[in-house]
Amino acid sequence: MSKKAIIEISTEWDIVAARQLGRNEAKSVGFGTLDQAKITTTICELARNIYLYARAGKITIERISENDREGIRITASDKGPGIGDVRKVMEVGYSTSGGLGAGLPGVRQLMDDMDVQSFVNKGTTIRVEKWI
Repeated sequence: MSKKAIIEISTEWDIVAARQLGRNEAKSVGFGTLDQAKITTTICELARNIYLYARAGKITIERISENDREGIRITASDKGPGIGDVRKVMEVGYSTSGGLGAGLPGVRQLMDDMDVQSFVNKGTTIRVEKWI
């Protein structure tokens, strides 16, 4: 069983739309308030990264089911400049935008599973999952 929603990201309003859709989907899957907040924070961070670094991309939100458990998968993909050193950006405190550096390491802490695929000058795909 898989229900998918795709939000194109190219403006700040798209980030807001993706966040709201993610909250609604998390609620419909059965996540509690705290996990809904974790999921929306994750979507916001991933969509913001698309907007800031790649200028355009998409967020895919889908309901997942495996071994009698329910969850949500969020995939952020773009055809931007890519990440030169994925290990480096996964270090807590590392920032390319002058922020707090909570970005992708923060996402990893909020979610249960995370996979980052990035190729310089080709783009980045980040897949995260959260289970009830």
